[in-house]
Amino acid sequence: MSQRQVLQVFEQYQKARTQFVQTVAELATRPQNVETLQNAGVMSLLRPLLLDAVPTIQQTAALALGRLANYNDDLAEAVVKADILPQLVYSLAEQNRFYKKAAAFVLRAVAKHSAELAQAVVDCGALDALVISLEEFDPGVKEAAAWALGYIARHNGQLAQAVVDSGAVPLLVLCIQEPEIAVKRIAASTLSDIAKHSPELAQTVVDTGAIAHLAQMTLNPDAKLKVRETAYKCMTTRPDMLSQMIVNAGGVAAVIDYLGDSRGNVRLPGIMMLGYVAAHSENLAMAVVVSKGVPQLAICLVEEPEDHIKAATAWAFGQIGRHTPEHARAVAAANVLPKLLNLYLDTQSSEDLQVKAKKALKSVLQKCTYLPALEPLLYEAPSNILKHVICQFSKVLPHDSKARRLFVTSGGLKKVQEIKAEPGSALQEYINAINNCYPEEIVRFFPINTRDKHSRGSDKWQSVIMKYEGSG
Repeated sequence: MSQRQVLQVFEQYQKARTQFVQTVAELATRPQNVETLQNAGVMSLLRPLLLDAVPTIQQTAALALGRLANYNDDLAEAVVKADILPQLVYSLAEQNRFYKKAAAFVLRAVAKHSAELAQAVVDCGALDALVISLEEFDPGVKEAAAWALGYIARHNGQLAQAVVDSGAVPLLVLCIQEPEIAVKRIAASTLSDIAKHSPELAQTVVDTGAIAHLAQMTLNPDAKLKVRETAYKCMTTRPDMLSQMIVNAGGVAAVIDYLGDSRGNVRLPGIMMLGYVAAHSENLAMAVVVSKGVPQLAICLVEEPEDHIKAATAWAFGQIGRHTPEHARAVAAANVLPKLLNLYLDTQSSEDLQVKAKKALKSVLQKCTYLPALEPLLYEAPSNILKHVICQFSKVLPHDSKARRLFVTSGGLKKVQEIKAEPGSALQEYINAINNCYPEEIVRFFPINTRDKHSRGSDKWQSVIMKYEGSG
């Protein structure tokens, strides 16, 4: 047998291996083939091909394994039991960029299904190899490694801490500064998966300077919406911990812009973040106001049909307006109070929405001294809300002569006289405090004339008003 014939045997064997892995990889893309492949023992046949002398066969074998493991947890567990993971981890450090991407894909496909399978990936030493891959020049390798780390970290705090301990976070922060869109998005998503589990993990992300870069990503108008969404998701992971940092990095303005560009459930984390930031302190709540957060939240309250989003928005208004009269005025001036009242009174609103709308309304009313926004509530609010409205008038009117005159001419004082309050109740005390701001003849005029809808145009009414204004 000639040398040519001998070599031809090897060439045929290589072609057969190549055709086999390519066909299996193609078959694995169709769910209806997966069970048949598994029953045919495909795992044991693919495993030795991971160490094949031909790089393309190695890569395609890894790709096929990844597609199979991605299908369900049984197949992912089969990959673990076949001791395939240690081979992949070893090859991550030794092989070319194409194989590294395929190997990281298998690790991700196994880790995604459960915390137990993710732990198996960690136990085989994958974290160190994946972190080293984050430093690769090729952006595809960085993306694949970051994606695998995110699928490990997302399950629980213990796994997220393992990712942190491997040194991944600083390198992920460098990845979000890369020019490639896909790398930015996956790295930001992985940081979010780490930070979501605890304040300590969130602080780790903060300490690496991630927030400033994430804020810039959300502000960048050239960035694709998906990238901005992912950066925004990461920033809103632990707003209770990150409030001051988010404000300092310009994150509040970025999130408000994002709320304007998006619709539906993707708005919810941003709405919650604004509420958390505002709840933190007066200054941070004012940062939300100055960044035009209140008008944008008012738009969300009107646009969103889902009660859970409306409830979160109502809660955010309560956190903004509860601090000082200035904060409350910002909310009231956006015409939010009647909307909150309507949501509270609407029998079609969910119980949670009614509770949050009522609580927000009371929180804002207790600080609000902007009377033009309060007066419409005199005619619509039930007694449990009305007492808070009347209370605010009783605080402001004794010290503001212009407000007292407007309250008479607008019909507000007349409306107050029509309110039936229990003797000795807080509501009655507030009404008495308002009445004591006016001459007795002004107050006495109303009970006699409440049924006369033309009384404010009468000569007697005009004379009373002129006398009062002259004395004011």
